[in-house]
Amino acid sequence: MTTEKIKSLLPYQSPFLFVDELHHMSEEGISGIYTFHESADFYKGHFKNNPVTPGVILTETMAQIGLVAFGIYLLSLTKETEDLTNAQVALTSTEMDFFIPVYPNEKVEVVSKKEYFRFNKLKCKVEMFNSKKELVCRGTIAGMLRNE
Repeated sequence: MTTEKIKSLLPYQSPFLFVDELHHMSEEGISGIYTFHESADFYKGHFKNNPVTPGVILTETMAQIGLVAFGIYLLSLTKETEDLTNAQVALTSTEMDFFIPVYPNEKVEVVSKKEYFRFNKLKCKVEMFNSKKELVCRGTIAGMLRNE
C-alpha cells in the first residue's frame, strides 16, 4: 500500500493532516515524516515571539503516523483496500515524554513499533526524531480500530 493510498484513507485533511510521507511499513512497524510549516495557525500564539510546536500537536502527529496510518496498513493486510474507506480509529491512551522543542519549518520522523494488535486494539511504542536524529519525544499510544 502506498503513502498516497493510506493518506486518502486517513480521517484527516489540511490543516489537521500531519503526514507527508510514509516509509518503512511492515507488520511490526511504520515510519513517516512531517514538516511543521511556519504558516500553521498554532504558531501565532504558542509562544509570543518564540514559536514552538505544542506537545499536543507532536502527540497528534505521532498518533496519525504511528497508530492510525499503521492501523490502516495492518487492516489492509486482511481486507481489500476498497473495504477500508470507512476505517475508523479511536485513540484510547497516550503516555508521552518530551525532550527537545520542535520549531517552525522543522521536519520530523516518527518511528512506531507494534507492541500488540489483537481484538482490533493496537498498541505501539512511538518515537519522534528531528532532522539531526535527536530524540524529540517518545511514548506509548493505543487505539481501537473499526472497519464498517
